[in-house]
Amino acid sequence: MVDDVTVACVQMNSGPEIEENLVQAAELVKSAALQGAEFIATPENTDFIRKDPTLTLQTAMSDTEHPGVPVFSELAKSLKIWLLIGSMKIKVSETHLVNRSFLFRPTGQLLASYDKIHLFDVALQNGEKHQESDTTMSGHKAIVANTDWRKLGMSICYDLRFPYLYRTMAQKGAEMIAVPSAFTEFTGKAHWESLLRARAIETGSYIIAPAQCGSHEGGRKTHGHSMIIGPWGQVFNERQENTPGVITWKLDFLNVTKARHSVPSLMHDRQFDFYQTKNL
Repeated sequence: MVDDVTVACVQMNSGPEIEENLVQAAELVKSAALQGAEFIATPENTDFIRKDPTLTLQTAMSDTEHPGVPVFSELAKSLKIWLLIGSMKIKVSETHLVNRSFLFRPTGQLLASYDKIHLFDVALQNGEKHQESDTTMSGHKAIVANTDWRKLGMSICYDLRFPYLYRTMAQKGAEMIAVPSAFTEFTGKAHWESLLRARAIETGSYIIAPAQCGSHEGGRKTHGHSMIIGPWGQVFNERQENTPGVITWKLDFLNVTKARHSVPSLMHDRQFDFYQTKNL
């Protein structure tokens, strides 16, 4: 088993048109491959971002119709890379879609897919509101996929706020976990780095977090700051510019072993009862 791999995070600014975003993603993936990346991850909403739920449903396509699936399959095959498409919106009915990650092998084979479990239904303090469940069905299965190096845990954006998902994936063998995201500018400034580092520390895993950036249709703004974080919580690389681009880093999985041996908290689960005091 190989103990290291060069990974890349692709940072994007997705617009409303699928074909344009596929071209943007492909160019950035090719750039990452030229920089020596063997495993490349793109952000949530790689295919498109639309503000209006009706337009989102009109733009979304089924998995058999979506042009991104064959495009990214062929890209992985031609570049001989592992390619994680952070998410595309896959239509499953006239009223709903799923927010789905796709993991392609260097042969172009689709090895695994993951439907976002935790949906972004929030009313932020700055007045910004999102109700992802209006158009999106929640997934119900966590995914840990085998790769040529180590096991990969798959998650998407708002999942990041639910640490039990990451702990479970690590206990199932994941040594690297992907967090493709489209964090809002408001929440990203406050929480993005802190949450990513916390998940890395809690699980003793590498965190690979490609992000959306900049301004999108309808005035939506995303935080950017794609990150690669080590199992001791170190920020190994980050894209400081809030523009499309690529960051890379070589992961050394011996660091996972060291972190988990130093603080073996994944093995220290305990059952406990819960008591609440009576009202006075």
